[in-house]
Amino acid sequence: MTKNKIKQMVETIRCTNDLSLFEKLLLKNEITQTNAWIQKEAKKSPMSIRRHLLSTSVRLTENMSPEVHAMANDCIERLGVELPLELYVYSSPQFNAACFKPEQERLYVMLSSSLLEGFTQQELKYVIGHELGHHIYRHHEIPIGYLLKGEQRPNPKMTLELFAWSRYAEISADRAGAYCAENFQAVASALFKLSSGLTTNLINFDLNDFLQQVDEMQVVDAEPGEGAPMGDWFSTHPFSPLRVKALDFFHQSELMQEVGLSSQDLEAQVQSLMGLMEPSYVEGKTESAEAMRRLLFSGAISIASASGGISEAEKKVFEEFFGEYSFNDELNIEKLIASIDYRAEKVKNLTSHSQKYQLIRDLILIAKADNRVSKKEREVLTDITIKIGLTAEDVEVALSAEYELD
Repeated sequence: MTKNKIKQMVETIRCTNDLSLFEKLLLKNEITQTNAWIQKEAKKSPMSIRRHLLSTSVRLTENMSPEVHAMANDCIERLGVELPLELYVYSSPQFNAACFKPEQERLYVMLSSSLLEGFTQQELKYVIGHELGHHIYRHHEIPIGYLLKGEQRPNPKMTLELFAWSRYAEISADRAGAYCAENFQAVASALFKLSSGLTTNLINFDLNDFLQQVDEMQVVDAEPGEGAPMGDWFSTHPFSPLRVKALDFFHQSELMQEVGLSSQDLEAQVQSLMGLMEPSYVEGKTESAEAMRRLLFSGAISIASASGGISEAEKKVFEEFFGEYSFNDELNIEKLIASIDYRAEKVKNLTSHSQKYQLIRDLILIAKADNRVSKKEREVLTDITIKIGLTAEDVEVALSAEYELD
């Protein structure tokens, strides 16, 4: 296959929502300014990525690991990667891998020791292809970790766009990995291992059973008050069974089969699936959406008032959710705060766990408007969280969520 055909194929398999959100975000001033800052800091620092990897991990030369290099070379050829690749391994009991932004005309992929020891060759090929997928789709040009953990955080609307984009970015990288591995069963098995941490022979992985977990999530989300996955709703990554289901659609599509789902149908199915992690209520017309909106409104006021007055930054964030001039002198703040118990009880009874987590995440965005969450704001957050049927620990999970691509 020629270079042009490889490039065309690689772009064809990219998730369209990843591409559209990526292009939209790249135009944002916050992205441009953050990338400029990163480049400026990199020039100051003598510690390059390569220097850091050489000092903290082991470089896997071709002599040391011919099989791993053969897998990587297959992925490089299939994805049309042009930069030379260096592979590194570091000691860790966790299954993990990372691809770093190119530096000095080199590309770097790091794998954990447990991943190399616990995964089959086809599973590893998927992982390596996934990491290279982040490179070929230029995902590192949106420095999501810097943006969401920096001192100057983006506004709530952009933050939610970053969460959504990062999930679709993982879908694109998954497709690149699956395209390299050419073995859907191995890809699903790899995601099962990443999700469960298991490699033991005592467990017989069953793809259909694993996919059924997604179907049960869909049923659960349709039944108010029932359970659903917990910390994953705050994650920049799709929950692993969702990723397998999305890859199942990809595997069944015309991109991987002679006759299969059209590209348009594939993207529609994936978007519907990812909706499980993006429960929308700000514009919804259902009773549960209305209950969530009302609690978000009074909860936001309570959080903003917790530290002795509502700042201009908090007013701005508030209006990002509820529209311009939604905060005004006519608001009865004491009455709104007093309504929290009643509104929280309605949310507790009418919504699923995933919707509750979405609401708490949005309240946290408001709490972080001035780049910190005070002790009093944390107390209000925890109080609301408990009243809607979650736990204090859930607030801590949301506040400490990691925002990095892997």
